[in-house]
Amino acid sequence: MPALNVEFSDRELEDLRQIAKERGTSMKALVREAAAADIARHRALQEGAEAFRRFFATHADEFAAAFPDDEPPSKGEGRAA
Repeated sequence: MPALNVEFSDRELEDLRQIAKERGTSMKALVREAAAADIARHRALQEGAEAFRRFFATHADEFAAAFPDDEPPSKGEGRAA
């Protein structure tokens, strides 16, 4: 399995040691779990954003009708001729 060396300040390293000890786990497992949780969160946010984009695209006309003041001007609108 590929590995990654990560540098921590003395304070961060001591905090990690303390947290790992309190949780009864290794520092390696603690850091790996934190990274895995952040990866899962990032994926969920990406999936949620994509679901919103699809929903918005499907209902764009309804949003435009409900919020006409938020619609961008059509081409040529708002410009002096």
